Amino acid sequence: MVFRVLVAAIIAVSSLVVLIAMAGLFAETRSRPLTADEQHLYRQQEVAGRWQSWPATTVFPDEVKYLGLERAVQYARRVGIAPERPCAEAVDESVAEVLDQHGCRTLLRATYVDQTATFVFTVGVAVLADEEARVSAAEELTRDDRVGVLPAAFPGTLADRFGIAQRQRNGWVGAGPYIVFATAGYADGRTRAAVPAEEMTHSELWPAAKSIGNQIAYFLADPPTVPPCTQGAVC
Repeated sequence: MVFRVLVAAIIAVSSLVVLIAMAGLFAETRSRPLTADEQHLYRQQEVAGRWQSWPATTVFPDEVKYLGLERAVQYARRVGIAPERPCAEAVDESVAEVLDQHGCRTLLRATYVDQTATFVFTVGVAVLADEEARVSAAEELTRDDRVGVLPAAFPGTLADRFGIAQRQRNGWVGAGPYIVFATAGYADGRTRAAVPAEEMTHSELWPAAKSIGNQIAYFLADPPTVPPCTQGAVC
């Protein structure tokens, strides 16, 4: 009799333990609203992973809209996407030093031509670990417009003569964990030294280059829609 009571007690306790464990598991796995911190982390992680999760043709669209003279809407057409390169191999040395110090992971590049076939633009996306690393790196980057991303030329296209000497100006903009560089030149191969400073001041080339770089940066860092719950749309 005592043995039966003891067995019954053990079974009862075991059942209670199982029920408690199941209740705890249910509490851990059931869907619930995301906290503000979780929403922020979701946004950061989704944006930071786009350079890998997005196709290269999404990072660098076939066409990019920009504003020309008198704010006329124009489009630049992509002529090629360069192979992914270590950061130090795709920017000038002074820029590479800063990026290296802040843990730059990789650099993506693509080259565009304006719709008049006059200008060429190379856009480079430097991937940092997170937004904090990008901000720190940006604080140390030079504003010298002679240095920046190295041009990516593509033989057999209007960008086949776009080299270092042909860069007219360089610049960059920060977006999320990315630093998006842009450089611009002429499709006819003119060097920077061959273009008078006053001509560059009134040229559409550099405003177009900045606009194209800004567009790519905007889409890369555009905040994603955050699901309301841990398991999607239903809590």
